[in-house]
Amino acid sequence: MHLAQRYGIVIVAAGRGERAAGLGSGPKQYRMLGGIPLIARTIDAFRVWNGDCPIVIVRHADDDELLKLAISGREENASVVIGGATRQASVLCGLESLAALDGAPHFAFIHDAARPFVPTAMLDAIVEALEENPDNGVLPAMPVAETLKSASADGHVLSTVPRAGLHRAQTPQAFPLSGILDVHRRAAAECDSEFTDDAALYEWAGLPVRLVAGDNRNIKLTWPQDFEDAERMLHTDREPALPDVRVGHGYDTHQMVAGDRIILCGVEIPHDRRLSGHSDADVGFHALTDALLATIGAGDIGSHFPPSDPQWKGAASHRFLSHAAELVRDAGGRITHCDVTLLCEAPKIGPHREIMRQAIAKTVGVDVSRTSVKATTNERIGFVGREEGIVALATATVVMGGQ
Repeated sequence: MHLAQRYGIVIVAAGRGERAAGLGSGPKQYRMLGGIPLIARTIDAFRVWNGDCPIVIVRHADDDELLKLAISGREENASVVIGGATRQASVLCGLESLAALDGAPHFAFIHDAARPFVPTAMLDAIVEALEENPDNGVLPAMPVAETLKSASADGHVLSTVPRAGLHRAQTPQAFPLSGILDVHRRAAAECDSEFTDDAALYEWAGLPVRLVAGDNRNIKLTWPQDFEDAERMLHTDREPALPDVRVGHGYDTHQMVAGDRIILCGVEIPHDRRLSGHSDADVGFHALTDALLATIGAGDIGSHFPPSDPQWKGAASHRFLSHAAELVRDAGGRITHCDVTLLCEAPKIGPHREIMRQAIAKTVGVDVSRTSVKATTNERIGFVGREEGIVALATATVVMGGQ
């Protein structure tokens, strides 16, 4: 039988949570934990384990709107029932509702809404124990590690309690649905005592309860300090945020025509040819401008400085590069490196390399150590080899949120 057909879940959320006072108004199960209502986190823990098992939520009579708001988007395969005056009575209401479902499950998990960190591995261990001994109840529990003291009402120690064999009970506790429902009905009819958990009812009925390993993280949020600890747990659980490092690439090429100088990476170099373009045709700065714009998805140089616009006729390309760097900073980015490779047969780049690096550093606003200019020929191959044009390749590295 499929897991969802064998197991149902009762989430007890009918309490008032008075001991969590000081955290704001309202029952604790509806208070926010890491921006999500506590009960929603608890439901999510079970849905991560299995998305199809039916869930019955037991709420207080006054909490209809609170619950609807808290579990919005999580209603699928979940039903709601109003609880009773005590936890024990509320659990009985939940079990009755679970048993009334079409195709009622064979086993029932009973869980406190205020335990949002129930681990999937623990749920699997409970299932394994139930399948091995289907008549048993199963109780996740942690051995008591601290020394226990019995104290008087006025706060004086009366004795030390031996801790050997003692365990701290957790939920979910799981049982055959028919068995735990029968025991709850009998206890409601025959017993005046109030049981603090469902395993205690099974014990009262003389039925076996098997322990499985609990989990230190499966805490019940009861006191204000518990919520503070839970927030820290969430913060610790989140994977360390990866640095938002972005790398943009740029490419540009311009035709060589007759002239007396050429401008590359902001440096004017005497030459018998020049680069043709609407602006000063600085391929190095143009490629680097595109690389910077790419890191923030801001289009390309043509979308910011269209060649059809006469105001950019003959414009110095450092204006384009400076604008792109400013856009990156406005977007929350920090430019960490700029690299330009020039492909040309002439002019020689080596004698001008350091001045080019300084021009990039000044325009972009970085230390010169964060710039690189390289050059290579095209081995007389293609239009570059025939000195018909120059190509520039650029890479910009930006760290977002690094201001």
